Amino acid sequence: MSNWFGMALVLAGLAVAPPDLVARQAPAAGAPVVEIRSYNLRPGTRERFHQLFEQEALPLLRKWKVDVVAYGPSPHDETSYFLMRSYASLQALQESEDAFYGSAEWRNGPREAILACIENYATIVIPTNEHTLQGLRRP
Repeated sequence: MSNWFGMALVLAGLAVAPPDLVARQAPAAGAPVVEIRSYNLRPGTRERFHQLFEQEALPLLRKWKVDVVAYGPSPHDETSYFLMRSYASLQALQESEDAFYGSAEWRNGPREAILACIENYATIVIPTNEHTLQGLRRP
């Protein structure tokens, strides 16, 4: 089974799991997490979004020491894109995103051009470990 197929099964399982089961699977304080963003892009903008992401946003994320696990166009349609990032904990995720998205580098940099491509997005956060992260990483 491929890692991507396995991840889809895990995510599908979380989507249909009873609420008490999902609550029991919530990450412990200080436990590592992976954040997955699924972007629905405006028709005809995915190539531009990808270019902006790779040339402007990704270097900026790396400068801010954000661990980008994987990213790219989703193969199932022409308007979807994903971004996976890992964090040491939920608190680290919140602090990192507050700092990054509040920075002048982001706000005065690629923010407007990137947001212009996005119709909407969804974010999920799941507990992880180093072995799982290594399996999900893309060059």
